[in-house]
Amino acid sequence: MQKLYDYNMKLVGYLSESETGRISVYNSDYQVLGYYYPVSNKTYDKDMKLIGKGNLLTGFLGLDTKTP
Repeated sequence: MQKLYDYNMKLVGYLSESETGRISVYNSDYQVLGYYYPVSNKTYDKDMKLIGKGNLLTGFLGLDTKTP
């Protein structure tokens, strides 16, 4: 399980990859927020509602992955 931190080094969540390749994102309380399926290149929320194409998991944690 990979820990995710914000810019202040506060723990905000975790990423976990299953044996099937699915990547799950959890908040800091270990509650699942969403899933990314690399085979289909799609991200879903915890209720399996399609969010979009690509790995958008850090968006569930409010982390901006763009560089300034």
